[in-house]
Amino acid sequence: MGSLTVEEVKKLRVVDLREELKRRGLDTKGLKAALVKRLKEALVEGEKEASGGPVPDPEPQPEPAAAGAVKETKGGKDEAAAAEGKSNPTLKRGREEEPEKAGEKEKVATGAAAEQTMGDAAAKVGAGTQLVVVKRQKTLAEEYKASAMSMVRVDANGVRRLSSLAAPIMLCEGHASEIFAMKFSPDGSCFATGSMDKQIFLWSTKDDCRNFSVLKGHKNAVLDLHWTSDGDYLCSASPDKTFRVWDAWQGVQVKKWAEHKGFVNSCCPARRGNPQLFLSGSDDGTCKIWDQRWKKSSRTLQDKFQVTSVAFSDHADLVFTGGIDNVVKVWDMRKSKVLYTLKGHGDTITGMSLSNDGNFLLTNAMDNTLRVWDVRPYAPQERCTRVLTGHSHNFEMNLLKCSWSMDDQRVSCGSADALVNIWDVNTGNLLYKLPGHQGSVNEAVFHPKEKIIGSCSTDKKVFLGEVDI
Repeated sequence: MGSLTVEEVKKLRVVDLREELKRRGLDTKGLKAALVKRLKEALVEGEKEASGGPVPDPEPQPEPAAAGAVKETKGGKDEAAAAEGKSNPTLKRGREEEPEKAGEKEKVATGAAAEQTMGDAAAKVGAGTQLVVVKRQKTLAEEYKASAMSMVRVDANGVRRLSSLAAPIMLCEGHASEIFAMKFSPDGSCFATGSMDKQIFLWSTKDDCRNFSVLKGHKNAVLDLHWTSDGDYLCSASPDKTFRVWDAWQGVQVKKWAEHKGFVNSCCPARRGNPQLFLSGSDDGTCKIWDQRWKKSSRTLQDKFQVTSVAFSDHADLVFTGGIDNVVKVWDMRKSKVLYTLKGHGDTITGMSLSNDGNFLLTNAMDNTLRVWDVRPYAPQERCTRVLTGHSHNFEMNLLKCSWSMDDQRVSCGSADALVNIWDVNTGNLLYKLPGHQGSVNEAVFHPKEKIIGSCSTDKKVFLGEVDI
């Protein structure tokens, strides 16, 4: 990494911050705020030593007002130019504007009323020069498309590249046994994998995709794992009858709950809310809600059959559960009762995933179908909007999972035929069947910001690949 300035430190990812601190022989533990502060102090200290005296923290200095500076009036005339008797084309209002951010366009309205263009509105207040800028928050789909498009490039060999990966396909090996679960962190800087070897590995998506941390504690396989929405914690489910929460960056376990009396098959964190809520489903027929502040579960939803997959709704007011009875149950959190059921699958439900906009639920089942359900409050009575086929389950009866792309236009799922399958949600067409694995693909997930899909398998391997989606 080249020379850094104090202003550039905040822009670094956590992985880059740790690498820079390690290169300087400094402590690499802590959250991002602590890492940024530590690196800034080191940079300021280095500048002091280089100059032989104290160096103040760099602060942006305002530029001195030049003689005859431009002042815009209501009529749009240049007073300074009028005073000189001629216009000055070099003095423009554009030089006072900040550089345009990537993926955003701003326009300034020149009247008393505001006009809105491309989702960004600007209004001039009164006849003066005070400006009020109102921006429309971008949707997940818009952010994903903007970031994905910005990564299209050509490498030194003239090959068109779609991501920041070191190569179009990356292979990660290290687990001693089959890998059951894989998830990218919310910022996409790393990903986690859970394995039959009882360990959780954290991998970087940068450069050689090295394994930079191992989380140990489970006494049996790690069947499922998820990141919290802030990217600081991981939750994991295991047949050792425990549900655990980990500080991903400290590499330590922060919570261990052992109330379940059977294998814990699935888990899910709430997308919103403070304190953080978690969900777990078990072979004992219960789905438990956990509050990170409490030592015991805050609520238990009792089913008649084993629960193999769980998910929260977007606002965590509903809970989705699926099991060996082939039915998806939708529970009301306030009443702890089933609100309605989603019927259609003909065999055990092995995985489920809520779309990023919170409107649709994706389920994978051993009947070799992937179904999309409309879970909006006032949806039609027939909530199944799409049935996707092409993948397969086999005698291994693994809990194969499923996932959405960030723009909710593509879906993928695990498959026992050793292939990664990707569908178009709108048309139902199977777009890709990607080879490479030599065993059942237990999970396939999309990168949150780039055109990358990751997959893990019983062959102990993890693949990251560029896909034009």
